[in-house]
Amino acid sequence: LEWENPTGSMKDRMALAVIAAAEKDGRLPPGGTVVEYTGGSTGASLALVCAARGYRIRIVTSDAFSREKLDQMRAYGAELTLVPSEGGLTTKKLILDMIEAARVLSREPRTFWTDQLNNSDSIAGYFPLGEEIWEQTNGAVDAFVHAVGTGASSRGVATVLKQRKPGVRIGVVEPAESAVLGG
Repeated sequence: LEWENPTGSMKDRMALAVIAAAEKDGRLPPGGTVVEYTGGSTGASLALVCAARGYRIRIVTSDAFSREKLDQMRAYGAELTLVPSEGGLTTKKLILDMIEAARVLSREPRTFWTDQLNNSDSIAGYFPLGEEIWEQTNGAVDAFVHAVGTGASSRGVATVLKQRKPGVRIGVVEPAESAVLGG
């Protein structure tokens, strides 16, 4: 029941893991700023964790994403930088522009860029979910199928399930409009 997480998203797990790891190894100094690019759920989860831990959060996003997600990120304290879309569409150019805008913001002093697509801590954030699935099914898992965005949640859960049962089958489903894993 991942919708029972504080923001209504499983991304809360990833956000906490990424921030905790950055605190632990010094990439995120006390009172620092966190930067990320996102369409919503990751941003809301990061904003909530940052609010709870006393960090400033700057999210690069776009008018291509739902007003509700933008409002949710703001409600948790995120400062939004909006990158204009082409007709409200999520295109490769838009995502690359958002990444570049986040890169620019990340160069400011005392700033940590979570960089979700390149941060292995985001995958580790889902290891507990894999453990919960294993425990709650008493190991009776033959396959795990999951809808993906960046793929971090599937990779985290799959890592745990494969360690427990190497023959378990893993399937991922992604939208054609945002085929991160498929290209």
